[in-house]
Amino acid sequence: MSGAVAGMNGARLVSSASPAYARGMKPQVVVVGSFVQDLTWKCAAFPQAGETVIGTFVNGPGGKGSNQAVAAGRAGAATLFIGAVGNDVFADAAKTFYRTEGIGARFIIKPKHATGTAAILVNAQAQNEIIVALGASAHLQPRDVSAALLRGAKIVVCQHEANLPINTHVFRLARKAGATTVLNPAPMRSDFDAGVLALVDVLIPNETEFVTLVNLLPATGKTTFTEEALHALPPEELHTLCRTFGVPTVIVTLGRRGCFVSQAAGHASIPAHTGIDVVDTTGAGDAFLGGFAAGFVQFGGDIDAAARHGNTVAALSVTKFGTAPSMPTTREIAKFLRR
Repeated sequence: MSGAVAGMNGARLVSSASPAYARGMKPQVVVVGSFVQDLTWKCAAFPQAGETVIGTFVNGPGGKGSNQAVAAGRAGAATLFIGAVGNDVFADAAKTFYRTEGIGARFIIKPKHATGTAAILVNAQAQNEIIVALGASAHLQPRDVSAALLRGAKIVVCQHEANLPINTHVFRLARKAGATTVLNPAPMRSDFDAGVLALVDVLIPNETEFVTLVNLLPATGKTTFTEEALHALPPEELHTLCRTFGVPTVIVTLGRRGCFVSQAAGHASIPAHTGIDVVDTTGAGDAFLGGFAAGFVQFGGDIDAAARHGNTVAALSVTKFGTAPSMPTTREIAKFLRR
């Protein structure tokens, strides 16, 4: 079920609804953020400056916001993605993809801007290098997201891969709706306003983003904190540092080391899954976010259980090539957990 209506300032709104959404069931997970078309090249080794290498190419849906919504939807949560696209072939592909997936989507069309794109290089060691052109995502505005879109949601997720004022607006609406707010501060940006943290219930940075936040926030008392220093911190000291952020829950994702969960009542180190055949790590962080959101709904708001679920979804995502297409389904997750 899809349709389009005129929006403000020439923008058009396009909705793609899953069968559950079309029957009037409100989504429990709402993700507001970026859609970009991923243009991915796989090569043996990254080219040096001035060097040309031969590789292979694949083209598919991506963007941090969209990836997280797909991960949550495939993991079994009723999900709605809200983002901006241009009036172009990549926007058409986005709408088709969401209809095929059966995941709710609200696309705001920005006719003066192209759909976002990402150039992704992946080497033989499954490492990646990425350049993102946000395009229409950079022009997603507070007026594009109404309170009605968030009604009934249990958890609302935002990132930094769109116009940042949208996050404050969305989190205010989410708080009024009684939803838990989650910020993934990725990528960290020079225009980040720490004031948004007052509206965040769960903050989920990776190691690099966490270090940047530590050095940015005056309450931490640190300005030269490094990833090496992070890795050397005993759990109790890391927990104490997380508490200075002023956010109820801080979850630091640590790649192969799993994740660290800090809450007012205590902390937990949750190990990553082992014995995984890693093919492509692109989108693993987004898989964790989507898996966490779905787990939060599935386990009745249990943060530790949701984080474990995020670890599982992230682990399965790296066993496939690509971003959104690599997100595991409920069947794949169940099979993995039975092994």
